[in-house]
Amino acid sequence: MNIDAEQRAMLARMERAHAESARHLAVIERQIEARAERMTTSSRVKARQHDRASATWSRADERDFQANVIALRFQRRGEIDALSRKLARQAGAIAAHRVRYRVNEPAGESVS
Repeated sequence: MNIDAEQRAMLARMERAHAESARHLAVIERQIEARAERMTTSSRVKARQHDRASATWSRADERDFQANVIALRFQRRGEIDALSRKLARQAGAIAAHRVRYRVNEPAGESVS
């Protein structure tokens, strides 16, 4: 294997790791939003009106939902901050690798 192919393979691994970290952060965000929605619907069951003309999601529900999202993000801030820092480090390493080895296009998009 020549050096260029090795560098491209290393870059591909770095990009996969970066994408995996981004997916993990997205999973955490979806978990927070899903839990906030469950908390909102379960806490306001008695306050809801159940006639046909009323909307199922009121402004009060939205306020509670946003408050729950903020509280849950605060609870998981350590994990979110660590993943955000990891994403920034990985993006910096990918950019440095591209500059150092002069690999500017992703491996799958190169024309040869």
